[in-house]
Amino acid sequence: MSAVPQPIISLPSRNLKALSTPKTLLKTLSSSYSVTHFKQIHAQILRSNHSHSHSLILKLVLSSPSLPYSLAIFSNLPHPLPSLSTPFLRHLSRCSKPKFAFFVYQKLRNEGIRIDRFAFPPLLKAAARVGGLAEGKEIHGFGFKSGFDSDPFVQTGLIGMYLGCGRLLEARLVFDKMSYRDIVAWSIMIDGYCQTGLSDDALELFEEMKRANIEVDKFIFSSILSACGRAGNLDYGKAIHDYIIQKDIVVDAHLSSALVAMYASCGCMDMAQQLFDQMTPKNLVVSTAMVSGYSRHRRVEDAQLIFDQMVEKDLVAWSAMISGYAESDQPQEALRLFNELQVLGIKPDHVTMLSVISACAHLGVLDKAKWIHVYVDKNSFGGALPINNALIDMYAKCGSLEGARGVFEKMTRRNVISWTSMINAFAIHGDANNALSFFHKMKEAHVEPNGVTFVGVLYACSHAGLVDKGQKIFASMINEHKIAPKHEHYGCMVDLFGRANLLREAFEIVETMPLAPNVVIWGSLMAACQIHGETELGEYAAKRLLELEPDHDGALVLLSNIYAKERKWQHVGELRQLMKERGISKEKGCSRIELNNELHEFLVADKNHKHADETYEKLDEVVSQLKLLGYAPNTRSVLVDLEEEEKRDVVLWHSEKLALCYGLINGGKDSCIRIVKNLRVCEDCHTFMKLVSKAYGREIVVRDRTRFHHYRNGSCSCKDYW
Repeated sequence: MSAVPQPIISLPSRNLKALSTPKTLLKTLSSSYSVTHFKQIHAQILRSNHSHSHSLILKLVLSSPSLPYSLAIFSNLPHPLPSLSTPFLRHLSRCSKPKFAFFVYQKLRNEGIRIDRFAFPPLLKAAARVGGLAEGKEIHGFGFKSGFDSDPFVQTGLIGMYLGCGRLLEARLVFDKMSYRDIVAWSIMIDGYCQTGLSDDALELFEEMKRANIEVDKFIFSSILSACGRAGNLDYGKAIHDYIIQKDIVVDAHLSSALVAMYASCGCMDMAQQLFDQMTPKNLVVSTAMVSGYSRHRRVEDAQLIFDQMVEKDLVAWSAMISGYAESDQPQEALRLFNELQVLGIKPDHVTMLSVISACAHLGVLDKAKWIHVYVDKNSFGGALPINNALIDMYAKCGSLEGARGVFEKMTRRNVISWTSMINAFAIHGDANNALSFFHKMKEAHVEPNGVTFVGVLYACSHAGLVDKGQKIFASMINEHKIAPKHEHYGCMVDLFGRANLLREAFEIVETMPLAPNVVIWGSLMAACQIHGETELGEYAAKRLLELEPDHDGALVLLSNIYAKERKWQHVGELRQLMKERGISKEKGCSRIELNNELHEFLVADKNHKHADETYEKLDEVVSQLKLLGYAPNTRSVLVDLEEEEKRDVVLWHSEKLALCYGLINGGKDSCIRIVKNLRVCEDCHTFMKLVSKAYGREIVVRDRTRFHHYRNGSCSCKDYW
């Protein structure tokens, strides 16, 4: 520990008027707020021979406007008694620089001055506040030698110190050795578990507390309810609520907020709303908890309603609302709120920026991604590892592998998420070679891949037709890396075989996997059957899927399509009637394109766009041009009972074709046309895009539901394997 600082005390020469009695001097000290005035009073105390007055000296060191001056006064005191040093230590432990308590402690030790048991709690509190584990351990050792280690006040201070320094195990060891534990010790230990996310341990300790017949106070209830919320343990949270009602415990604003936050965190929004409505007034904390709860469960309209009613909004509330929109398929609203936040002059933090980057990734607009990246660098967020990992993902999903790789290469520190994000970036862009290359580089850098990494590598193999390679990697995951496959890994293997038209092998995976097939597994098999026209197995997979999720629109549509191909129109009608009765509809195709900083959306056969007439004129022109290259609309995917001419129009009016033609009208002649579509690109649109890239000499990038297609000079990056 450092020595006590020794600033020189200068005594002012100017005399004060008759300040002679300790009572008068004490009164004057109480009204002194400037260092100069304080020094004048100190000088008068010295001149008046009152420097031995215990009450005056104590008042001096506790009320000085200058902390260094207080320390200087104390350091010049010969053999201060515990009645003086202990209150001063307590004062220092609460001030803005608690580490100064260690200077006082060191002076007392060096001069052999007695330290009583009441000095230990403030010293330990100071260690906890500054994370001073070394100092805390020394104080612990000195307390043991002094015979105070069994004192409940000292033990409680030790628990708080170890928890403040992140040493939960040591804190619990002290707690377990206590012969007497009061409500404060239980509260600190339980809160320690809550703050470190060990909710189950907190709940277990709470049960032990009840068995010890310790009367619970509202602070412990709040901690336990917080633990229930973090663990998502609604049943236990409800039991605590019932216990509070049963014991007729007064529910103040603090406890009400804890109850609302618990129910909101557990997704029980109806109960949370009921309690929230009963609160008057509604404070910032509880309102933010409601916004967060609704946002997490994608009820953004309800979240927005409460958000708009909040008189005061802090950054946590803004971040929760932005995150809600980002995770609820409304990225434009998330970015709109972020712009509003900037107008108000509120500086975002890392949590806010992660949601903003996620929204931009979901939107898929490269220009917006570049702007976000500039903002990140200008506002000093670029050094944070999670931010850089998110930027890699954002660039990849906005169609720029170069941008993603640029972020990765500049990173001074990389973790498994960094490498995995880059592997996934290559995978969704169909660059299996680089995905596999980075996988090997990752292992060479001694970064251990995790389950998510293997999903990315298997996905890359699946979309490139690398069946043998995918099988070897799946085996190495189990045998070399000791990672037990989950549903998503088996889903990748089903997809790997299915895309390669090895449907028998895909079905064998489903039948022999040790886990019960879920919606993802049956969905992968169903999609493969749809691609390769295997109606019998496809029908079987769809029916198994519907057993798990009766309202799955994809399975119902597939069954309808299978029956339509076989011209079983009665079955088709029955299925569509069923979907109508259940309020299930096939997801409509929607494509987005950004031009001149404005985002344009097109639906299938969209006539509502303000430039619809010009767009359809351009479409006719493009079709005529492509016919010279041998293009003919492929109507085989239109499985409705229509005339051939009507089927042709249905195919030509797909949303991505409309977005493409609008881009040809308004985009620069040499610019890349970037389109984001919510569904898989159909076979006809895929051919259409390839021919347009050749006929018009344009680069076209399309992001569909699962991957990217880069069209150049009449060919696609997927090599027609998607």
